[in-house]
Amino acid sequence: MPPMPLAHVSWAIADNADRPAVDQFFIDVFGAQTAYEMLITPETAALGLDREERLMMVGDVMLIPIAPAGAGAKPDSPIGTMLKRNAGDGRWLGVALKVADIASADSWLRGKGFTLHYDPGMESYYFLIGRGQLLGMRMEVLRQELPGDPRHNADWTPAFWRDEHPLGIEGLQSIGLSAPSLEDARALFGQRLEWPELAPRFLPAENADCAAFDMGDTVLEVMQPRDDASPLAHHMRQIMGIYCLTFKLRDAASAATYLRGKGLELIGEVAGRFAIAPAQAHGRLIWFTQNTVTGYPALGSRLAQAAVFPA
Repeated sequence: MPPMPLAHVSWAIADNADRPAVDQFFIDVFGAQTAYEMLITPETAALGLDREERLMMVGDVMLIPIAPAGAGAKPDSPIGTMLKRNAGDGRWLGVALKVADIASADSWLRGKGFTLHYDPGMESYYFLIGRGQLLGMRMEVLRQELPGDPRHNADWTPAFWRDEHPLGIEGLQSIGLSAPSLEDARALFGQRLEWPELAPRFLPAENADCAAFDMGDTVLEVMQPRDDASPLAHHMRQIMGIYCLTFKLRDAASAATYLRGKGLELIGEVAGRFAIAPAQAHGRLIWFTQNTVTGYPALGSRLAQAAVFPA
């Protein structure tokens, strides 16, 4: 598969009343900046809008918590039902990857045996591959630009998060996935999707073996737990799919001091990989590390280089 740059990472919130607190956490702790907020108004309600969401930038990564609202709050809403089903601690909705052309991406992925889902009216803009086909990772393949996305502005830079914000985020190092078998992951991501496999490694923080794949501008780390009683093993059995994000930092000790100063409990090892306790991070596990990984691609969004598939 041609390299597919990351457009966004999203997760679902069952109750829209909880969404503002989630957004504020990322604004207060990560210095998240709003690219766009989609809200129910009389005009959008008349159009049948079924969710509310804030598109937030943390460095050059877009994060989107999404909650059912408006038409999505009705019991028979497909979007509302899907969001509520996928909400909960430890659950991420999925990733969106950027392509230059929907038709050629459709043809290539169908040729690899994937079943694609199109939302009515969106056939020219995006399609979805469900969690059941990708070891629990829901994948959106999209052509359109995201509203307010600053990464398309020639003068925009993510340097603020590295140079000015106390976390010192240099970029997204990886997306972690819990899975029962690395061989299944290699068959899926390495062979069918043709994402280059990077050197395998052991992850002490998760007590897991890891097979890593270059998605295009970040790395998918598929993790197979060694300890059946570990949090990763529990996630793999109960949820399976996206387990965590890992951000690369300029200075881990300074970042840890900043987070503790906000009253946040840290897990893991500052010298290796550490995170805010998920209970204080609205159920999300987000790791931080100062360490580079040999063989991993350079940090930084390549959203302007959308994947081009053969016609």
